[in-house]
Parts: sequence; structure tokens; C-alpha cells
Amino acid sequence: MHDACLMAKNDKSNSGMLTKNATIAHNRRVKFDYELLDIFDAGIVLVGSEVKSLRQGKVSINEAYVREQNDEIFLVNANIEEYSKAKGYFKHETARPRKLLLNRKEINKLLGGVRKNALTMVPIKLYFDAQGRAKISIALARGKKLHDKRATEKNRDWGRQKARVIKEHS
Repeated sequence: MHDACLMAKNDKSNSGMLTKNATIAHNRRVKFDYELLDIFDAGIVLVGSEVKSLRQGKVSINEAYVREQNDEIFLVNANIEEYSKAKGYFKHETARPRKLLLNRKEINKLLGGVRKNALTMVPIKLYFDAQGRAKISIALARGKKLHDKRATEKNRDWGRQKARVIKEHS
């Protein structure tokens, strides 16, 4: 009887819902367009229907960006789809600005990099931590020039060719 209960619990966790230690969304273009200098992990202020949509993986941060407003940091233009079972006033706006939860020290470091060094704050990935809370990794980044992007592409291609050659000879 006890084993049946444990199996039922495991089936619920594998029903298409993302749980602890799972990456929800990843912005792959960031590493190509920017040189990442310093990475921070931040909590996000969300409403209930947003969390349920995140657990279903219905989110995109490809066009999202991070900005400062009144000495606070916000994630803007992250698209979290509406939760299908939410009714009435429980629904949320899909692309509203969401406040990021950081320590004052981290906020000052981010804002100092943006104001003094002309750096950019970019979202990298959205994930659930070990406690099941939604977190986002953001980075202080410097935009790459066209020749830097070409060098990145060249190194990636060379790595692929090298891996092919090693695989053929082993």
C-alpha cells in the first residue's frame, strides 16, 4: 500500500509540470551578442497564475531585458502566457514588468556597472531553485562588436571540427 502511494506521488511530478532544479527558459542569443562579465541570481515577484504557467514551461525571455526604475531592478517584456485554468481577476498580464529581488549591494553593483561603465543588464535563464522558487540569472554584459561575433563563430566551428576528427580517430 505504501509503495503505491509513493508511485502516485512520482507520477504527479512527471505529468509535464516543471519542478525543483529545472531550467524553464534560456536566452541562447545572449552569449553570442554579449560578453558576460558578472552573473547574479535574483528572485522574481510573481502572482499565482504566473507560477503555474512557469511550471508548465509557457514562458519566453528571448526578447526580455532588465532595466532600473526608482533604484529597483525590473524584468521587462518577459512573456509568461496566461494560465488556462485561471478565471476572472486571477489572470495576469502576459508581458508586464516584474520586480526582481536582489540585495542592495547587488543592485548597487548592477547600477554602477550600467551608469559608470556603460554596461547592459541582460537576462540569461529562468529556473526553479532547490526550494522550488522561480529565479532568474541576469548578467552585467558588454555588447560584442561584429568582429568579436565572427571570432566566436569561428571558434565554435573549429571546436566542432576538432570533435569530429577526434571521434573519427578514436
